Amino acid sequence: MTLGELEKAVLQFFWKYGEADAKQVHAYFEPKRGGTLNTIQSTLDRLYKKGLLKRHKSGYAYLYQATKTKDDFIGELFVDLTKDFFASPETVSYTHLRAHETSLH
Repeated sequence: MTLGELEKAVLQFFWKYGEADAKQVHAYFEPKRGGTLNTIQSTLDRLYKKGLLKRHKSGYAYLYQATKTKDDFIGELFVDLTKDFFASPETVSYTHLRAHETSLH
């Protein structure tokens, strides 16, 4: 799955802070990156359509939340990346993965 830089940053935001609406996300990023509320809303909608965020209505706004933990997401990316190189993801040595785990954090 390909993600843009803002999509990655927004996922990091949700992994750190949990649930938020578009205005809260925009308020967090605006001083750091600039940009408009519309850009944030579009990014949230893309992440929702990709299945990386879930949302529910609260008044007039949607509240968003990550659908999976950071570790689960990275694990899925790793399996997706390695599936073309191994007969099955299970053939990758758990010991080998644990040895490189510290470089992921």
